[in-house]
Amino acid sequence: MEYMTVYDAAQKWNTSESLVQKYCASGRIAGAEKFGSSWRIPVGAEKPKDQRREQSAPETQGKRGQSLSYPGLMPLMNTAFEPGKCLEFIDSMADGLEKQVALAEYYYFSGQPEKAIEQTQLLLRESDRNIQLSACLIYLYANLSMGEIQRARYALTAVQETLASDTEKHPEKRAGLSFISSAAAVLLHLPLPKELPPTQEFLPRLPMGIRMFALYIIAHGVYLQKDYQRSLGIIEATLSMQTEEYPIPSIYLHLAAVMDYMSLKQVDKAKRHLLAAWELAKPDDFIQGFGEHHGLLGGMLEAVIKPEYPEDFKRIIAITYRFSAGWRKIHNPDTGHDVADNLTTTEFATSMLAARGWTNQEIADHMHISLNTVKYHITNAMQKLSVKNRQELKKYMLL
Repeated sequence: MEYMTVYDAAQKWNTSESLVQKYCASGRIAGAEKFGSSWRIPVGAEKPKDQRREQSAPETQGKRGQSLSYPGLMPLMNTAFEPGKCLEFIDSMADGLEKQVALAEYYYFSGQPEKAIEQTQLLLRESDRNIQLSACLIYLYANLSMGEIQRARYALTAVQETLASDTEKHPEKRAGLSFISSAAAVLLHLPLPKELPPTQEFLPRLPMGIRMFALYIIAHGVYLQKDYQRSLGIIEATLSMQTEEYPIPSIYLHLAAVMDYMSLKQVDKAKRHLLAAWELAKPDDFIQGFGEHHGLLGGMLEAVIKPEYPEDFKRIIAITYRFSAGWRKIHNPDTGHDVADNLTTTEFATSMLAARGWTNQEIADHMHISLNTVKYHITNAMQKLSVKNRQELKKYMLL
């Protein structure tokens, strides 16, 4: 019998090596054999299907993929549903506020911010704090994408004020509030609120799906500190600990891994994580995250997604322009960091790579464009930003 390595299987199935190792260890790959500290896998083996939770009896348990302690807190993010069956899952939910939040999540992550706003604006003053906080987080980022900065700031302020005025200090409630507060700050590259408790206090109290997204936020924050190896350690450990595939947090974790690997110039590994994210996102059209992260992905969307999925790439770039414009209107004045706001997405991608020390030829090879095209975009970017050399570009990049 012919065998392949864990690395080969991960490439073949567009997933992480750690998840393949987990499949082997749990006996989910027929014929897989322990080989030293790793595994050898039959060449013809198929990727195991995700084990999905069965719908539980309502009188004894909460909804599939949720903790009873956190009803209403980002229910779609906190659900292990099969890719392609997101709307089917939402339809199966009982009518009510929680279903409205889940639908708002679907609209946002599928790049429909106007519908997400419509769905959440009536929930911003709900007495149920999990519902209200979830609505605020979605409303915040959806309004960034629509250029409605005052509305976005309203939601951000509401989250910050809720955290600052929290006098109950109830551990369960505090954990959900801390998660929403950190998500609102870190993804805008803003300082964490001083009232935020230590991570070790609230992270273990979160249910699996939300905990995974919280760990993505932590890894993102570590990436911003330029500690790429530690960020990758958090990501790989998080992806390996899930017993089921949680599509939304997994997409964001894979995208963060792309950011780290591109910073380390390990392009093949970055590509593998990008394809893993795409495999999870495509069935439900969850393209929002790709647009949000474009500036941090180092030209990977141009190199991998654009040639194979040109129409999807156009939609992602449209999301990028809308989201990044709103993002900068809050980030730049609040931090004093002048992230470039007048570059095309290609100018930004080439300039970021140049600022990281890539040569023009390396950029051209990576992005599948000519050497002259690279020079053209970088020259245009430097002229727009009034800088004289690549080192000065760093000031205006997300570095």
